[in-house]
Amino acid sequence: MAVVIAVDAGTTGIRAFAVDDAGQPVGWSYRELTQHFPRPGWVEHDAAEIASSVSATLAELHTSLTEAGHTVAAVGITNQRETAVAWSRATGEPRHRAIVWQDRRTAARCDALVEAGHLPAVRAATGLVLDPYFTGTKLEWLLTEGAVDADTDLAVGTVDSWVLWHLTGGAVHATDPSNACRTLLYDIGDRAWSPDLCDLLGVPMAALPEVRPTSGRFGRTVEGCGLPAGIPVSGIAGDQQSALFGQACFEPGMVKHTYGTGGFALLNTGTTMPPVVDGLLTTVAWDLDGTTTYAYEGAVFVMGAAVQWMRDGLGMIRSADEVEALALTVEDSAGCVVVPAFTGLGSPWWDPWARGTILGLSKGIGRGHIARAVLEAMAFQTRDVVDAMARSAGCEVAELRVDGGAAGNDLLLQLQADQVQVPVTRPFVTETTAMGAALLAGLAEGVWSTLEEIASLWTAERTFTPRASKGSADEPHARWLRAVERAQGWATDT
Repeated sequence: MAVVIAVDAGTTGIRAFAVDDAGQPVGWSYRELTQHFPRPGWVEHDAAEIASSVSATLAELHTSLTEAGHTVAAVGITNQRETAVAWSRATGEPRHRAIVWQDRRTAARCDALVEAGHLPAVRAATGLVLDPYFTGTKLEWLLTEGAVDADTDLAVGTVDSWVLWHLTGGAVHATDPSNACRTLLYDIGDRAWSPDLCDLLGVPMAALPEVRPTSGRFGRTVEGCGLPAGIPVSGIAGDQQSALFGQACFEPGMVKHTYGTGGFALLNTGTTMPPVVDGLLTTVAWDLDGTTTYAYEGAVFVMGAAVQWMRDGLGMIRSADEVEALALTVEDSAGCVVVPAFTGLGSPWWDPWARGTILGLSKGIGRGHIARAVLEAMAFQTRDVVDAMARSAGCEVAELRVDGGAAGNDLLLQLQADQVQVPVTRPFVTETTAMGAALLAGLAEGVWSTLEEIASLWTAERTFTPRASKGSADEPHARWLRAVERAQGWATDT
């Protein structure tokens, strides 16, 4: 049987994931990535470790697939977005550690660009805000502070282009619009790199990857990449756009939310670029056969990372799976509110200077209340971005499709349904980020023929309907908004 493999190069690890032509998982392999924190607010990855982990997971998965009698029809790539990688064209070696999307080192530079009046032009061209979250100021930092020379040997890009380079043995330096649009360097209306923005941030256009359609053949694998030579690499999408595709949100108004390290809600707005609005990002969802689909996005910096903090920072739980049971030891959070703004606040606030806070503490507050408040914070943040997207798109959200690690938490999804006041649906296959990349690659290579065929593969595992009235849901949400006000503008430097 022919299968399609997705390389999911995420923030905390690398996963190789295979699906059959019925869209069912048939195997996977995983390697955790080392997180480097050289200074407070700085987050880095070793790009060489990313490449070696891709090779190792692919080799392990391919061995198991071969033993099961499967052949590989195509490979797709999905990735943590906004992370900046710089490397040598001649040697393929990194010029510096990759600067991760969570990194805050360019917050002051973003503020300076805003003060200089550049925000309106940047918003109009890219749909983004001037925030250290995005790739452009990270690349500028590498070139000005990171001792990376802007010579003819330099290649820069996001993680997808770095992975593609290694899978093809350096033959292809390319990306897709869903990743390019996250760099602060790509004009989403013109669908091309912007000379003005590249000049503003001092990024040489010659070092950037070629932008190609999301679904289509980028190149072929070479020996030594973890797979046999000659397998088509035929789809690339940033992780959140890939999840939107994997959730079969093909019609305007459909929404998905991913509970990952961060939280990301995307609403399909169709093939007409929507207006740029405050608090949200306007982004490219995908490009199929030259037709671009756009989306509104709400990006929350801390979701699963808050549970990780409970485990590693506070020692309250031994594994992330324990947070639901701990939260269920109490009936409510007893007025305790956790704002997990560890690296600032994303949508709809966009405050890189916000920091985490716990409010409403009393002697009666225990571990269970804090655990429940962390889950509530995830639901509140999701409500904030879904409400903002629905208002901006002028549509009613009929359903919220969810995925990511925390989507297995039934208490969280019930809290979420109560907050958004619409059904929240968990699919049978929750690895929708990897699924989307596999579907995009398979679509390019004829494993699937149409979006309608792909949509038929998606099935719901469970739907959570609101139990709380809107009024009773609004009361704790109002308390949350008061807490957010107190968390904003706390830090004075990175």
